[in-house]
Amino acid sequence: MANLRVAVDVGGTFTDICVLDEASGSVSVAKVPSTPDPIDGVLLGVAEAGVDLRDVVLFSHGTTVATNALITRNLPDAAMVTTRGFRDIIEIRRGTKDDLWDAYKDVAPPYIRRRDRLEVNERIGYSGEILETLDEDDARRVSRILARRGVSAVAVCFINSYANPVHEQRMKEILQEELPDVAVSTSSEVLPEIFEHERFSTTVANAVLSPLVTGYTQRLSDRLAESGYRGDLLLLHSGGGVMTPRAVEQLAVRLAASGIAAGAIAARHLATLCGFDNAIGLDMGGTSTDISLVYGGELRVTKEWFVEYGYPIMFPSVEVLTIGAGGGSLAWIDEVGALRNGPQSAGADPGPACYGRGNEQPTNTDANLVLGRLGEDLIGGAMSLDREAAERAVASAIAEPLGLGLDEAAQATIKVANANMADAVRLISIRRGYDPREFALAVFGGAGALHGSALARDLAIPTVLVPPNPGITSALGCLLVDVRHDLSTMFLAEADTVDPAEVEGEFAKLEDEARERLAQEGVSPDQMSIQRFLDMRYLGQWRSMSVRAESPLDIPAAAARFHDEHEREHNYRRDDAPVEIYRVTVHAVGVTPKPELARYERSGARPEPISLRSVHFEEEDARVETPIYTRSDIPAGAVLEGPAVIEQLDSTVLIPPGVEAEIDDWLNIRMTISGEA
Repeated sequence: MANLRVAVDVGGTFTDICVLDEASGSVSVAKVPSTPDPIDGVLLGVAEAGVDLRDVVLFSHGTTVATNALITRNLPDAAMVTTRGFRDIIEIRRGTKDDLWDAYKDVAPPYIRRRDRLEVNERIGYSGEILETLDEDDARRVSRILARRGVSAVAVCFINSYANPVHEQRMKEILQEELPDVAVSTSSEVLPEIFEHERFSTTVANAVLSPLVTGYTQRLSDRLAESGYRGDLLLLHSGGGVMTPRAVEQLAVRLAASGIAAGAIAARHLATLCGFDNAIGLDMGGTSTDISLVYGGELRVTKEWFVEYGYPIMFPSVEVLTIGAGGGSLAWIDEVGALRNGPQSAGADPGPACYGRGNEQPTNTDANLVLGRLGEDLIGGAMSLDREAAERAVASAIAEPLGLGLDEAAQATIKVANANMADAVRLISIRRGYDPREFALAVFGGAGALHGSALARDLAIPTVLVPPNPGITSALGCLLVDVRHDLSTMFLAEADTVDPAEVEGEFAKLEDEARERLAQEGVSPDQMSIQRFLDMRYLGQWRSMSVRAESPLDIPAAAARFHDEHEREHNYRRDDAPVEIYRVTVHAVGVTPKPELARYERSGARPEPISLRSVHFEEEDARVETPIYTRSDIPAGAVLEGPAVIEQLDSTVLIPPGVEAEIDDWLNIRMTISGEA
């Protein structure tokens, strides 16, 4: 009887596999190197985990295929068809730069070059009236040009099509007649919203990804089926839900942030399991750190994000702030003699100096090894670290130029890395109106548990949470999500004068479409959940904020929530100013059964350390003889007083002096940071 749930998270270096046995609630993990064709790595990981796909009831997958394609621009040939006079919208953009003060740094070019952006005669007015009928002869001429060029995808982006999609729909029909094997994306289907650059940009990203991602998901589905899996492949999308390959065919761009969303979802689950409604997730890997925020049990979501600056993707996405701080981040001294850390990274190859693969520059991993926080054996003895190589790298690059002792230089390296991460946490919390002191810090990734306690002290966060398998936690996040679609439509009206029946009518249209999409993906009516939101703004503002809307609709109550949220995030409110409804949004959720993780009986027994090691802590002037524990030896209910180091297959947990760590019923480590912070 099929009773296994499998989640696979494909990263640039490793592919992580998490397997849940529904019968026992036990979780097993595996980790294998990623492969040039990610599908090979997925199946290799499944085999490494000892999984027979005939026993799998659910297969969930987080992938970086779409993200990497946009970053590397390894994209299929694509074209754009637009209203005459508007071919350069996606190149003009908003006229802004990522670095305001660097006059010589140009924004990356559009995903579709200018020669492949073709124009046709048509025009829709701002209110939806037809000002100029689509010239079908012109449309067929353009289609034949694209057929000769052999494009794989076309983005149809007409001005004001959000108000009336009739011309885009007809253009799509003509393209499908002339180019039957080409994927066509229309802006009125992908993102029916007012701002043309954002709408065009999102549609173009969807078009260029569609052949690539659709082909990938279909090949993976076929290979899973050949191996015995009988269910739907579920793919994690940027909004924190999953979608089937059928939905990916229409909205491939939703997978452009698939990988980083998994860690944020896992952070929310860990915090909720431990009884915290507010949590900051910190996923520190080898190259970067991803930071997310959970408030009131909900992940913070953004509606505007990008893979490359200047080309926004306007689908709701779990807000994750990524910085170049990881175990492989390089420590270096800048032109004025200041110690810096990252964003450059040694990567997986050659890796930190202690890997012995030719790199001689110090990294955070080297600094932790020098300080004794890392042992010389990792991954259960499968990898040995060269302490002398780490010491040479830290000494030559940091200690000698700055006139510091070896431990001082290594500690300074870690402090700079921690300061960078603490600043990023402040950006996603304090800058948004959240007080970190009211949050727990959930740390995971291969390196997160080494730095979590120090970050909590810097930010005055009272509790640090470490899951049982920190290095595989993102894969676990793929098991904890629902099928989800986000639908929206423009609706401009003042909240004080709008007819609520009109707003209800727009909600009804979106809800009908949402239920239809969920039904197509096999979600039964009793598993459907529809959440309604109004995007609102003060009259005259450009940007809006999303607030929950009840059913039946209570617009004054929604406006009151808008005032409260505006004050929390921007530190001011204008109760006497008119509020405008900008957009109507529906989140359609197909609820999937959540796994019940095994709960362990508390024994309270404190295990014996496997060894002692001399470790340097920031809190102490000299090294301290520190007990070293193996994670699997520590039972639920055990309490450890720092200093201590806990080693396991995929991570190392550092417990500084004065910090108490308790193992809870689910084998999470809960560290309590002293009130002095």
